[in-house]
Amino acid sequence: MYYTGKKTEKAILVGVALQSKDVTYNQMCEYLDELSFLAETAGAETVKIFTQNLDKPVHATFIGKGKLEEIQAYIEEHETDMIIFDDELSPTQLRNIEGMFKGIKVLDRTNLILDIFASRARTAHAKTQVELAQYQYLLPRLTGMWTHLERQKGGIGLRGPGETEIETDRRIIRDKITRLKEELSKIDRQKMIQRKNRGKLVRVALVGYTNVGKSTLMNLLSKSEVFAENKLFATLDTTVRKIAIKNVPLLLADTVGFIRKLPHHLIESFKSTLDEVREADVILHIVDISHPQFEDQMRVVNETLAELLKDPKPTITVFNKIDAFRYVKKDDDDLTPILRENYSLDDLKQMWMSKQGGETVYISAAKKENIDELKEKLYAVVKDIHSARFPYNDFLYQDLEIEE
Repeated sequence: MYYTGKKTEKAILVGVALQSKDVTYNQMCEYLDELSFLAETAGAETVKIFTQNLDKPVHATFIGKGKLEEIQAYIEEHETDMIIFDDELSPTQLRNIEGMFKGIKVLDRTNLILDIFASRARTAHAKTQVELAQYQYLLPRLTGMWTHLERQKGGIGLRGPGETEIETDRRIIRDKITRLKEELSKIDRQKMIQRKNRGKLVRVALVGYTNVGKSTLMNLLSKSEVFAENKLFATLDTTVRKIAIKNVPLLLADTVGFIRKLPHHLIESFKSTLDEVREADVILHIVDISHPQFEDQMRVVNETLAELLKDPKPTITVFNKIDAFRYVKKDDDDLTPILRENYSLDDLKQMWMSKQGGETVYISAAKKENIDELKEKLYAVVKDIHSARFPYNDFLYQDLEIEE
């Protein structure tokens, strides 16, 4: 458990395997493992997990009456601060569940991620993006929350005839959303000018699932001190550094990590951050090969990239954390633990991951293993793009030793 200086809150997690969405029990368990890590990142301790198989969510309460009674019985006997659902709850579901568990906070996955993002936002840009996403999430869920909203306007003369508190709250939030969107548009224009001012240098974007080691690799390649920590969403802001591999300069951008079930509000709010990915010339897709579900994480990232990018970009898949690799997939239902000593770098290169098409490389950013091969592969791709843009610099390309 990470120490935050605050009392650790005790959380119950609730997951549902929905047949309507083809979610298997094993997948649900994987999602709940991730939800537990999210809760830990936010400063909560998971004390109990409840699961249920359903054809589709119960309209009023998401889960069935019997499961709600089980949760109630547990709460009566154990100290509990909050209940976290692994899926997004509708406003009606949230209101009904809160009514059943008075005094207990009820969160869904989206709300939890928003809370983490709010605690991680450091720059004005990130804070504005998160605040916008929070208000967009809150607007349809307003239920008599008048006292929770900060009044930035006086009430006298502004409340229309017959306007209720909830209508006033909605108007205040809509005004805030409009203002935040205007602020983001202004910041986006500034960011666009900054990107144009960088000239025609080749741009490389580090992308990947959250907590796969992007910032650690960024620090290694750029010799800088980007914040890196073993928590989900350790960094929110895009960091750009100018580096050179051999004699070729390039811009390296570290971006926010992706995650399963990423809230729509966050995708919309973080469009400008994702512009670094859209405008990149080369993608470094970082994968935590030590994670038991790394294949599913790769799929999530690839699907997100397919939505973001109109056309495919040159991509190098970087399998990170080979020093912690412990598993090899035998078939669809079997993850057999294998000692790391049984796998040399050559062994890894012969596995199925290297036969999916495209460039691949296996490294450990933390242990600085096989970084030279990564630099060689990146240099080869960047050099071709750079020489096309700056043909008069061709004489510079010569076989030099890679910088240490």
